[in-house]
Amino acid sequence: MVTMRGGEKVLEVLCELFPDATLFTLVHRRGALSPTIERMKIETSFIQKLPFGKSAYQKYLPLFPTAIERMNVRDFDVVISSSHAVAKGVRVRSDALHVCYCYTPMRYIWDQYDDYFGPGRSSLTNRLAMKMFVNYLRRWDRRTARDVDHFVAISQNVRERIRRIYERDATVIYPPVDVQRYKASGKDEGYFLIVSALVPYKRVDLAVEAFNRLGEKLVIIGTGAEQKRLQSMARKNIEFLGWVGDRYLPSYFEGCRALIFPGEEDFGIVPVEAMASGKPVIAYAKGGALETVVDGTTGILFRERTAESLEHAVRGLGNSTFKPDSIRSHAEQFDRAIFKERIRQFIATARDGEVH
Repeated sequence: MVTMRGGEKVLEVLCELFPDATLFTLVHRRGALSPTIERMKIETSFIQKLPFGKSAYQKYLPLFPTAIERMNVRDFDVVISSSHAVAKGVRVRSDALHVCYCYTPMRYIWDQYDDYFGPGRSSLTNRLAMKMFVNYLRRWDRRTARDVDHFVAISQNVRERIRRIYERDATVIYPPVDVQRYKASGKDEGYFLIVSALVPYKRVDLAVEAFNRLGEKLVIIGTGAEQKRLQSMARKNIEFLGWVGDRYLPSYFEGCRALIFPGEEDFGIVPVEAMASGKPVIAYAKGGALETVVDGTTGILFRERTAESLEHAVRGLGNSTFKPDSIRSHAEQFDRAIFKERIRQFIATARDGEVH
């Protein structure tokens, strides 16, 4: 728990549903999350106390399984794990209910291993260390999946991944998007927009390549390990703003021509936020975008993961007519109030033993 991103926005809603619960997390950077989360009782693992545990916790990845298994949740009869890595491996007592809200099986040891640890993506030391530990982490990840009573996936895309890797089924409940924070806008201030962490698998580099050739203005909001590399690639028509904060983000959505979404995401909250602002989304046709973006109605899907394919889609935007109110209406099905009701009903039903 070190920043407010998609998973933390889900956690925030869970805290609203269960305000008397205790949060268990590997590390917590105090003050970095919303007041709703920060006011909870929070327990951290031993990684919190290790050198640079709150800032360079990724370096301790091989210790994550041990850290989560040592967390003492024996006093609780219902445990909800909010998991994109190891949270689902928490050990609960035999008569407790364990529901895992799963963003994905651990992406950096499965489908996106090369994106994180391939040549040029990570240091030689990190690559050698992961080569030593990856098989252990994969065995642990599969084994602990057997101890979860019910999986809830954030998308059909992730449901299929859970089925393939864990050999378990899952119920799909789309994550909450605060649609009410945004309003449909017909403004066009002449720029395209990216809102993203600047990390390898987001493939912001494809957008930089495409817009270098297009010459159109591209505004990039976000920070991350790829920032310097991307800035060195970019021409003057591409502007990097860093992170602007949730308070200012709606105005950037409202003023853009379209959102650019070049990566493959498990679900992707940002495209829904853009659509809640009445803006079309130009997205890579894979992963969660296939469940949120309607090609030709709320955006344009490009089929090949290349700068050329993205460039062609951007040029095609001028031949399309999108209606802001219709786009927003589509986004409303992902509103946080709908998530809250569905997750509440699911857990109540699971407690009664009626989920099969």
